[in-house]
Amino acid sequence: MAISSSLANPCLLAFPSNITVHTQSLSKPNIKLTIQTKQIDIATKCATMNSVTITETAPKKIQKVHPNSHPLTPVDFLERAATVYGDCPSILYNDTTYTWSETYERCLNLASSISSLGVKKGDVVSVLAPNIPAMYELHFAAPMAGAVLNTINIRLDARTISIILLHSESKLVFVDHQSCSLVLEAMSMIPSAVWSKRPILVYIDEEGEEEDETSFGGNKKGLFRHSYSDMLRGGNCEFKYVGPDSEWDPITLNYTSGTTSSPKGVLHCHRGAFAATISSLVNWSLTSESVFLWTLPMFHANGWSYAWAMAAVGGTNICLRHRVDADSIYQAIAKHGVTHFCGVPAVLNMLANHSTKTGQLRTPVHILTAGAPPPAAVLERIEWLGFRVTHGYGMTETGGLVVTCAWKPKWDKLPALERAALKARQGVRSVGFGGVDVVNTHTGKSVKRNGKTVGEIVLKGASLMLGYFKDPDGTSKCMTEDGWFYTGDIGVMHTDGYVEVKDRSKDIIICGGENISSVEVESVLYMHPAVNEVAVVAQPDKFWGETVCAFVSLKRGAEKPTEKEVREFCKERLPLYMVPRRVVFKEALPKTSTGKIQKFLLRDITRKL
Repeated sequence: MAISSSLANPCLLAFPSNITVHTQSLSKPNIKLTIQTKQIDIATKCATMNSVTITETAPKKIQKVHPNSHPLTPVDFLERAATVYGDCPSILYNDTTYTWSETYERCLNLASSISSLGVKKGDVVSVLAPNIPAMYELHFAAPMAGAVLNTINIRLDARTISIILLHSESKLVFVDHQSCSLVLEAMSMIPSAVWSKRPILVYIDEEGEEEDETSFGGNKKGLFRHSYSDMLRGGNCEFKYVGPDSEWDPITLNYTSGTTSSPKGVLHCHRGAFAATISSLVNWSLTSESVFLWTLPMFHANGWSYAWAMAAVGGTNICLRHRVDADSIYQAIAKHGVTHFCGVPAVLNMLANHSTKTGQLRTPVHILTAGAPPPAAVLERIEWLGFRVTHGYGMTETGGLVVTCAWKPKWDKLPALERAALKARQGVRSVGFGGVDVVNTHTGKSVKRNGKTVGEIVLKGASLMLGYFKDPDGTSKCMTEDGWFYTGDIGVMHTDGYVEVKDRSKDIIICGGENISSVEVESVLYMHPAVNEVAVVAQPDKFWGETVCAFVSLKRGAEKPTEKEVREFCKERLPLYMVPRRVVFKEALPKTSTGKIQKFLLRDITRKL
């Protein structure tokens, strides 16, 4: 099934008055609906499986697109980079260097080969790969072929991958050689009766890497019909790439991380990806001299749009295949002069606790962090090392970070702990975004700007998702008709207009009628010198309803405190009702591939304690 903008766009689009909409659905007969207004809500059509056609019932002319109009798309950034920065390095990977002109040519070759395999506009092209050049190139090559890019988390299990491939109806799947067995197992779980036409598999090969036992060359099942290198060699660098008919055409289909539930398919359009990219450039002041280290997986929300952003400025990408650790980050900084990278607070914590011998950096390195508020103690340490931290806020549904903690020079003069407290706030809307607010979930009205009154964070702007793929009910539950997206995050609005996330709505602990922010308890636990990571969740209690339970992992080599000692530490810094009743020590906390702690798994554990 090809995905089109008319099928998926849940936003309010302007149409002439008196139009008739014919909807084709697998489950319902044709429905004829006459709309008398100038706007139509397309959200209800996200789940239709065929097409949506629009015909005029009145002799009124449909307004033509202005001749100056050109669909906004981040794909155009690559052609510009090849023209302006053609001989400058685009990608450094192991001992290989590509220039922007070479990357552009490789993407054209790849796009032409994708088209030659029968992939049509709106078809889904999936990829399972780490942060290697192929993953970066497919962010351009797939949409250049008119396809919708679906990047899949390589750390998922075979069953979940099979569900994603089935749900997305992917036509073509690029598979890194280290994930071949995983994908073959996932394919075997899809009955041919349910999906008779399985996707074409492309093997991503690399020189000098260990090959999977089911590699392209030795695969007896014959499911891998093409290799990445063959598609590059057999492509046409004169290929005229397929631009979007409308900037509302889908460009990506991303699946949520599953920190709270099963993954959901999130559709984004070219316009939204363009807006997210432009905002990311302004938020972080990237230039052609920027050297970006890929610590954030590109399969996570398209690397917060920085896959496209680096092409927009003609900077340099440093690709890393293997799992990122503190050693590899410090080595890349020393070897390549890294200036920027992204990471969740777990990465900051890892760098801060790397070694007592770690000295200060020679030149500042910028880190963009999101996912959870970084603890003040970690921020203080990481900034002493020479990292410049920018805190942001976003999710798969926003296509990147849409709220950032815009820093004010006068704050530099404040004491370290005060600076850290300010930086722990998520901030204000980015330049290219429409709005952010904190509202009462019952009335929908804005809460007081006092930094104390909690409400739900709502967002509105160009980079918001088109909707959940094949899930109109899920879309309507979180998006209002006037475009506001209800995040499910609980926060406050400060007097200066800065938003601060207090918790996920499902992570709020209600103990004897008192609302307890797990984030506040976690920030205190992070101050303990032996604590490496912590997650606070609710534990069911017959008397109080819920009590606080803390899961803690300790720093390597640290003297292990007792549960009582940790509780006493908290008693000195928290009201008694917020002090954890239970402290559970674990070697490591369960996380998603992007470092987000999976609290729903920890909540399951508390029910058995």
